[in-house]
Formats: sequence, C-alpha cells, structure tokens
Amino acid sequence: MKPIQEIFTLLSQPRKVVITTHQKPDADAMGSSLAMRHFLEQLGHSVTVISPTNWAGWVNWMPGVKEVMDYEQDKQKAELILESAEWLFCLDFNIFHRTKTLTEKLQRLTCTKILIDHHQEPDEPSFDYGVSDTSKSSTCEMVYDFIVDSGHADKINEKVGECIYAGVVGDTGSFRFSSAHAGVHKLVADLKSRGLEHGVVHEQLYDNFLENRLRFVGHALLHRMEVFYEYNTALIAVPKGDLLKYHIKTGDTEGLVNFPQSIQGIKLVALVIDRDEERKWSFRSKGGFDCNTFARKYFEGGGHFNAAGGRSTESLEKTVQRFKAAIKENEHLLQ
Repeated sequence: MKPIQEIFTLLSQPRKVVITTHQKPDADAMGSSLAMRHFLEQLGHSVTVISPTNWAGWVNWMPGVKEVMDYEQDKQKAELILESAEWLFCLDFNIFHRTKTLTEKLQRLTCTKILIDHHQEPDEPSFDYGVSDTSKSSTCEMVYDFIVDSGHADKINEKVGECIYAGVVGDTGSFRFSSAHAGVHKLVADLKSRGLEHGVVHEQLYDNFLENRLRFVGHALLHRMEVFYEYNTALIAVPKGDLLKYHIKTGDTEGLVNFPQSIQGIKLVALVIDRDEERKWSFRSKGGFDCNTFARKYFEGGGHFNAAGGRSTESLEKTVQRFKAAIKENEHLLQ
C-alpha cells in the first residue's frame, strides 16, 4: 500500500469514484463517506456512495444521504456502478469482510483502491494507496486531514463540515474518550470558524429518536444488565424478543453499551444482541483493558483498544456463557 499523499497530484483529473464503508454505517462511516463525496465533487469527480447495507435513521439528516445506495436493496445497479469505477475509496474499515455481502465484489474489482481508516491491523495488501492511523479519533478526522493536506481546505463548505463533525462527535463520545486529542479540538475550532452550527448536529444525532427506543433502553438496563463486581465488568444481553417487542430498527441500539460505563469501578462493558443470523457483540473499556485483543481472541472481532466489536454463531445463551468464562480467564487484567 503506497502512501495516500501520492494521489494528491492526481486529484485534479476527474474520475468515476465509488466510496464505500462498513455494514450498518454509523455517524463516522456515513459522515466520512459523504464528506469525501462532497469534497471530490467540487473537484469535478463523478462520485457515488454505496453502503453495504441499510443504516440508522438518525443519520438521514446528513446532506447527500438520500443519494446513498444500499447494496442489498439495489444490487444490480450498484454492481454496474462499481464495475465502471476508476477509484474506490474504502472508509472506516480496513478489511473487506466488514462489508458483509459486498465483500467478494470488492475483492474482484481491478480499479484503484484507496484506504482511509483508524482501526487496528489493516489488510494493507488489498489496497493500492492508503493511510491507517490508530491514533486518530475517527475516519472523519482523517478525511479532514486528507482535504487540508492535499491543499484544498477552501473546499470545506457547510456540507463537508457537518458530515466531518458528526463523525468526530460520534467516535469520541462527544469528546469524552481519550481519542479526542488536541488536534481534534483544533479541527472543531476550524470548522466553527467556517460557519459550523454544532448544536444542530448534536440535536440530529442524539435528540432524534422515537419513544419506543427510550423505553427499550430502560427495559434493557433494568432487566438485561448483569454486573460482575468481582471482575469489574457489566454485561447487557438482549434477546430477539426484546427487539420485536419494542420495534427496534437499525441504529436504535447505538450507545446502549456506554451506559454501564458510568458505574463506579467498572472497567469492561459488553453488549450482545441476538440477531437473526448471529449474535453481535460490542465492547467498551476504561483504562488498560484491551478490547481489541479480547474481541479478536474470543469473538471473531476487533477494533480499537477501548472499543471493539465481535460476533458469534452460537445461541445467545452459549455465547453469554463463553463471555463469562472469558472474563474469568482475564480476571487479572480487570482488577
């Protein structure tokens, strides 16, 4: 994988570009994709954003989201666009299997593939150009760097700024996580100087849910949360029945894993949700517990040091049992 700086001189030549991201894109994935789209279009490129799957309703406010293609819903048209692409930007993921059913199609493409991502252990041989930096707060921060470093800071308009800010806010936990380094705050100051109305973005991201989602959160915390003080760990296990009862849609469980972190002494929080095809895990930690290593070792996952995800094809009951055995095995790291 060549340094991403080597494509800066190539940006002046308009190309057919496709931007894609991981399945079930969150604020950082969708924000970085749309920010890059709005930037490249100003340079004359023809740009299409293709999501591997559907996405949360609370990102539907983002400028340009209505033109994003859902690969699972419009596969034939999306594949034609992919086949004609000259450049493929891969944002907020670093290995193709994170794009679910889009994986094989992306692997077969012969166009130039460009990576921008901040997760650990990138599959560098799969990309022609790219940057992988785990010290970055978000992929949106990296897209901001890409625009500025390429000499086009003047192209950061209202649309680009809102999309970048949304991803930064989402992946830093509204600036509470350690990833919100000094450079992040300088980025925000720059966006504000360019006219960003940050309150509007916060309202769209966090004050835009239906009543059923709030009742679901209350139910999960009251009835589905276990606290293991001997391991400084909290677990929320959500069965499929709860998702049906509260009419939970894509994105409605976002942020649920963060609530138990407010409990004094808790170092690891795990959330597992019983989906149709598999059980999906989310992990959050405080301090020195490595969620990335834990997720990779026990649940076919990975991510960041203090935030990671995983999966299991076992039943909800069996995967919970596996988790309980795992925290017992890692007791010395959780003290």
